[in-house]
This record gives sequence, C-alpha cells and structure tokens, in this order.
Amino acid sequence: MKPRYIVLITIASLIAMVGASILGVQLMSNSTPTAPSASGASTPGLPTVSAVAGEAPTISAPTGAAPSELTTADVIVGTGAEVLPTSTLTVHYTLMAWSTGKIIESSWGGQPAVFPLANVVEGWQKGLPGAKVGGRRLLVLPPEMGYGAAGSGPIGPNETLIFAVDILGVS
Repeated sequence: MKPRYIVLITIASLIAMVGASILGVQLMSNSTPTAPSASGASTPGLPTVSAVAGEAPTISAPTGAAPSELTTADVIVGTGAEVLPTSTLTVHYTLMAWSTGKIIESSWGGQPAVFPLANVVEGWQKGLPGAKVGGRRLLVLPPEMGYGAAGSGPIGPNETLIFAVDILGVS
C-alpha cells in the first residue's frame, strides 16, 4: 500500500472509534472475551461464556490455575442503567466451581434474583459496579471474595467461583 492510503485507513479507524465512543457504542471483535489482567493483557485459561442475550449462558470449564485476584470481563456490553455500589439489582446468573468445572447453581430455571448489591459476596460488590442493564459480565472470584474457607451449601471450602451475570434491572 502507498503511505497515503495507510494514513487514510488509520484516520478512518480513529474516526470510527471516536464516533462509536460519542454514541456510547463499544466496537466488538469476534474473538472470545477474556479478562484483562492488571497489566491490561488478556489472561489465558479463563472460561469462555456464550454471548447470546436473553438465553442462559454456557460456560466452558476453566483450564490451569485459578486467578488469585478478582477477574471480570464484559461478555455482552449493556446499554442501560449502570450498576452502582448502592444499587438493587435484578439479575440472572449461572455459577460454576473452578475446581470441578461443574455448574453449581443457576437462576435461569426460575425467576431472576433481586437483591441490594451491598448484601452479597465481596466479589459481586467489587466486580459488578460499572456493568449496565442488558449486559452479561463474567466474574471469577478468588475464595476470599466468595465464601472462603467455610464454603456454603454446594460451594466447597476455598473454592474459586465463576459467575456469568446478566444485568436485567437496576434501581
């Protein structure tokens, strides 16, 4: 390519990104979503989550060692009201145990869950603010941000938890 065409393509790409930003649209690639690490690079080995809005998500079993910090990734970027730390949420969620790759629990077979964000585990309190209604967020919670050494019901002690959370409403 001639240099002036490269400059025109670069300018067109920048205009598209700026225009999308002004309109509140996120440009998405067809790649599998992965969560950013602290350095901003993709973290390999995280489970993938299906991105079909309105349908129960499928979650692939994780590979490798579980992350030691809270990890989040927007699988579907919502366009509605934003989750705040003080919000009451209406969500559907699916929960998988990292150690087994098995689904432990899901609200998709019944009514959505409704609760104040301040009343749930720390990983949700820190991982959901900023998500928007209509979105699906992957959360990977280290044990200390979930149920810790005690576990809870079907959640074993010191279990890393994988959630796919669909934000249906915020108040």
